[in-house]
Amino acid sequence: MIALAMLVAPDAVRASDHLDTPSVIADPRADIGDLYAWTSPDGRRLNLVMTIVGHGFSDRLRYVFHIDSGRRFGPTSATTTIMCRFPSAATTVCQVDKRAAVHGDAGRDEGLQDPTGRLRVFAGQRDDPFFNNVKGTRAAYQVAAAALKAGAPVDAAGCPAFDTATVRGINDQWRHTDGGPATNFLAGWSPASIIVSIDLALVNKGGAMLGVWGTVTSPARQIDRAGRPLTGNALLGTIATEAVSDKLKEDYNAATPATAARFVPEIEKALGLYDGFDGICGNQLLADRKAPAPRRYRALATMLADDRLWVNSASASCTQLFAVERAALADEATLAGDCGGRTPIFSAVNAYRSLLANGTPTGISDGVDRDERAPSESAFPFLVRALPPAASPWISGGK
Repeated sequence: MIALAMLVAPDAVRASDHLDTPSVIADPRADIGDLYAWTSPDGRRLNLVMTIVGHGFSDRLRYVFHIDSGRRFGPTSATTTIMCRFPSAATTVCQVDKRAAVHGDAGRDEGLQDPTGRLRVFAGQRDDPFFNNVKGTRAAYQVAAAALKAGAPVDAAGCPAFDTATVRGINDQWRHTDGGPATNFLAGWSPASIIVSIDLALVNKGGAMLGVWGTVTSPARQIDRAGRPLTGNALLGTIATEAVSDKLKEDYNAATPATAARFVPEIEKALGLYDGFDGICGNQLLADRKAPAPRRYRALATMLADDRLWVNSASASCTQLFAVERAALADEATLAGDCGGRTPIFSAVNAYRSLLANGTPTGISDGVDRDERAPSESAFPFLVRALPPAASPWISGGK
């Protein structure tokens, strides 16, 4: 009951990783909203997007894409960093280690290119491609919370046994907004966005398998990190007090994939709750029904704590969230040729929650399967221009 009550807190579901700790609430320009990474249709470039909750960038902060590379999923042997800073409102400086750089006004649609054309960067406000029926999600969680309060049993691994009526109610609420057609809570939201297109030869030193994650750092410390959608916000501190939850998320944002294993036990607790949303316990992605109850969700929790978007850059076909992970860990051979990652048109929320509920990328839907202003997977800068302030409910203070 406590976990689900925490999950319906207003800020917890505003977007993938928005306003999740006191540090980023204090300065939304330090808050990574979402991260995207995918290969270009011609198979020659890696495309990257980092959205920032604040509508601008800070001249005190560094915005960094980390690309770890290896020959297969998991181990990596090389890392490339793309570090961007903003000395002034009209000045962007982005550098790829010591091999390529751009400097100037990156706010025009064509962005900036280095002299060789290997690096291209746009920086400015764009329409957020993350679509999410937040109100329907809250209502769905409230149905589950009411069932737990009424005595729905929970097994030793933390998975609730919801009856058929509860499961039907959860799914019905998830697909609607205030009882009507589902609506995108983030329509009109226009975060500051850093958009990069870079030659693969600059980022695949260790191999074609790329683990991508983003950070925001100050001169003193790492303030935020993000990889996959929802993980840091939805799976940490869900059954803790606000103070404990805040501390967990602050620690998580200061961690790296190499130091994040300590969060596995906390993530396991939340995975048990999600596993019950379809009325069946044990069918979550990578769930081990034969393992002792405390270890049922260990494999998925371990994968999620790492929190990198995995991209198979040997492929130019990017169709599914978690494609690389599922091919490597769930023996889904049909996904071996998929680049995975996350493109701006993926229905990330529906796929993520379905995998956590029933082990497949479909089945749980919030009724919103595309953005109102369609982004592109191929045409730089990929994201649509932001609406003018008068047309945006977010900028004008309507939400």
